Amino acid sequence: MPTQSQFRRRRNSCHVRQGTERGAAIYNELGNVVEDPQVKEALEARAFVSQSVLAKIDQCFKLIGEKPVQLSGRLQEVFLEDFRKELNQMQSPAAKRLFVLAKLVHHTHLRIGEYVALIAAADVTGHYGVGVLLESCLADKLAFVERTRRLIRNVVEVRVAERKAVEHAA
Repeated sequence: MPTQSQFRRRRNSCHVRQGTERGAAIYNELGNVVEDPQVKEALEARAFVSQSVLAKIDQCFKLIGEKPVQLSGRLQEVFLEDFRKELNQMQSPAAKRLFVLAKLVHHTHLRIGEYVALIAAADVTGHYGVGVLLESCLADKLAFVERTRRLIRNVVEVRVAERKAVEHAA
C-alpha cells in the first residue's frame, strides 16, 4: 500500500499532467480569441510545446511505475471562466492584448510552482531521471515566461510610441 507521501507525490504528478493537458487547451482557446498576430503565434507555439511536455510527464510516470489518475481540474476551469468574463468586458484592443499576456504569465507561474515541488520530490526519492525530465519541462515554462515578458514590453513600447506620436502631431 502506498504511503501518504507517495500518494501526495502521485496526486501532484497527476495534477501537473492534467494541468498540462488543460493548459494546451487554454493556449488554443486564447489563441482563438486574440487578434494580435504575435500573441497568437506565441500561444500556438506554447500549445505545441505542451505536447512534448506531456510526453516527458508520461515518461516520468513510466519511470516511477505509476499511472496518472483523473483529478477535478477545477482550478483550470475557474481560471478560464474568470478570463472569459474579464476579457469580454474590455473594449480596448491594447488592453485585451496586455490582459491576455498577463494571464498567460499568471497561469504559467502556477505551473512553475508545481514543477519546482515535483523536482524536489524526485530528488528526495532518488528518481534523478524523473528530476531531469521535470527540469526540462520547467525550463520550457521559464522560457515561455521570459518570451511573454518581452512581448509585453514590446506591446507597451509600441503603445507609448503611438501616444507620443499623437502628442507631437497635436
